[in-house]
Amino acid sequence: MNIGRSSNPVLSKSAFNTQTYASSYTEVMSLNGTINKSIALLLLVVVGAMYTWKMFFGAVSVEAGSALVSKWIMIGGIGGFVFSLITIFKKSWAYITAPIYAVLEGLFLGALSAFFEASYPGIVLQAVALTFGTMLVMLVGYRSGIIKVTQKFRAGIIAATGAVALVYFISIIFSLFGVSNLVIHSNGILGIGISLVIVAIAALNLVLDFDFIAKGSQAGLPKYMEWYAAFGLMITLVWLYIEILRLLSKIASRD
Repeated sequence: MNIGRSSNPVLSKSAFNTQTYASSYTEVMSLNGTINKSIALLLLVVVGAMYTWKMFFGAVSVEAGSALVSKWIMIGGIGGFVFSLITIFKKSWAYITAPIYAVLEGLFLGALSAFFEASYPGIVLQAVALTFGTMLVMLVGYRSGIIKVTQKFRAGIIAATGAVALVYFISIIFSLFGVSNLVIHSNGILGIGISLVIVAIAALNLVLDFDFIAKGSQAGLPKYMEWYAAFGLMITLVWLYIEILRLLSKIASRD
């Protein structure tokens, strides 16, 4: 079976190498199993996020809360990145490393969300609602056949995702030299437009991930790939949430 590529590097074609297929039905990856693992990882992200969120808003002041959770942004961000790399290179460890990644990512997202919420009250609830609403729309669109994952569609999303990654990389390089007022970060019409495009690209990546997971489960991959596939989906979902949060903050800052 030809398994389509995803622009998510975690769910690349090499991740589902046919040489790793399970030998019996009881050992194979299933769609329901992947869904269950995805829910488990999502709950772990929420648990981690609640910890840093409560730490921030439980402090006596915003300044004190910022000081308390700043280290968790570093720990969660760097730790999540490290465990994501471990998971990518050791897929069979995903049942251990993916949950650890989810908790660390939750610590990072909780602290980050608290900073945004302190500046723009109500923004986090909106971002969460839009993230899950977008995921549901993409899932319905994919399952109903309204959004068809053709080779041209896949190639276009992969190219667009690569372009976004390149733009962010250039932005980081410029920031190292003290240039931070790039249009991609602005709250002007163009800056908001760019964020809308990036949100759309992130959302369409979910469709590619759904397609990849569906085909992977049909191909009879090993059971541990349920954790790995759920981990890949979680990466896309986190990216979508952060982009929606940034978009809403740009809009709110114009008021």
